[in-house]
Amino acid sequence: MNTTSLGQRPVAAQVRPLPHPPSVDIGNLLDQGPFTPLQKMVVLLAALSIVMDGFDGQLIGYAIPLMIQEWGITREAFAPAVAAGLIGMGIGSACAGLLADRFGRRVSLVTSVFVFASATCAIGLASGVSTVALLRFIAGLGIGGALPSAATMTAEFTPARRRTLAITLTIVCVPLGGMLAGVFASHVLPAYGWRTLFFVGGALPLVLGLVLLMALPESPRFLARQPERWGDLNALLRRMGRPLASKTGFTDTPGQTTHQRVGVGGLFSAGLGRDTLAIWVTFFMCLTAVYSAFSWLPTMLQAEGLPLSVAGGGLTAYNMGGVIGALVCAVAMARWGSFWPLLLCCAGGAASAFALMTVDIQQNTSLLIFGFGVHGLFVNAVQSTLYALCAFIYPTSVRATGTASALAFGRLGAILSAFVGAAIITQGGAHAYLALLGTAMLLALLALKLVKRHIPAPTGEPS
Repeated sequence: MNTTSLGQRPVAAQVRPLPHPPSVDIGNLLDQGPFTPLQKMVVLLAALSIVMDGFDGQLIGYAIPLMIQEWGITREAFAPAVAAGLIGMGIGSACAGLLADRFGRRVSLVTSVFVFASATCAIGLASGVSTVALLRFIAGLGIGGALPSAATMTAEFTPARRRTLAITLTIVCVPLGGMLAGVFASHVLPAYGWRTLFFVGGALPLVLGLVLLMALPESPRFLARQPERWGDLNALLRRMGRPLASKTGFTDTPGQTTHQRVGVGGLFSAGLGRDTLAIWVTFFMCLTAVYSAFSWLPTMLQAEGLPLSVAGGGLTAYNMGGVIGALVCAVAMARWGSFWPLLLCCAGGAASAFALMTVDIQQNTSLLIFGFGVHGLFVNAVQSTLYALCAFIYPTSVRATGTASALAFGRLGAILSAFVGAAIITQGGAHAYLALLGTAMLLALLALKLVKRHIPAPTGEPS
């Protein structure tokens, strides 16, 4: 007969293991599930943030000719103010990625919107180029930070089967915002001047920032990596129509098992180094071309003798083409993968720039404006869909850092365009300017050929 001493329990009762809480892979849960209204709302809010980002970022391009005229300065004298904004964007892009991976995508995006909104408002009070440069630097911190934060937020709320298109729809809002800025500027500048342009341009994203603060949730994949916030994640999943048991644990397999390092160092481990460098070069070349247009296209056309209203129309056409091109390229990538669509768009961007060198600006103004629309179609098709490629290449633990660092490196090309663009327009005119745009896109094509982890074509099975 098996007995125990008084007050003692059987040994088996003392060592019986406690049951483990169930564990769910958050990536599989989101990728295989429906695209719910809450998820669509998040993508919409991220897209609106980028509309305002593109709107505020490009107001300066429309205002430069009037500012130069009012203050009696040269294009070269204004170049440091353009560069200051682009330097701010580069720093903002790099810092936002680290901030988003450490403290959350929501914090990074909301902070970025408030920063660029308030600084843009303040430009309306500027009394000279040095003040504009300081305020553009501050605005640039927010403008640069919003893009990678919004792209990462969109990627992590969207099922895999719709991710490329959703990210592109978000990022294409940069040229869309620029196009709206062109329409807005064409009405405001003649009647109210450039100061009102910035007052209103900053007030609109301030209102959006308040909406984001109240309505935007944190990314579920970020919350899954914070065990102390699993209660928040469970509540968010219930709002997304995916209720789970209260004690459920979470994993994010790509972020926790295949890639342990975080921060910038993680971008060069686990075989990511080659793709990281190739993506950086592609961003550099694309943003050299993009910001040569954003900052200097109206000024270049005016220097060639076109009236300001027509010169502004060149940038509006460029942005309109960019919206169309990005959407078409995203659909093509969803069907055939990223390799051929991106390379063909790079080739189209180069060919269209070189072809424009044969157009007589004075005799064929309409053809010239149309040509810039075609060029913008190809260039922005590449630039806008690169964010989807970054989201595919990098796992959760370094996704925001990877996207932001590529954008930050690309901003160096944008900064280069601030000085080179002004000098080229002065020394070489339209032909040299167009040669710069075409050469940048050829180099982007070569860099993209080196990327190993292109988005593959779908297999025909549901994601």
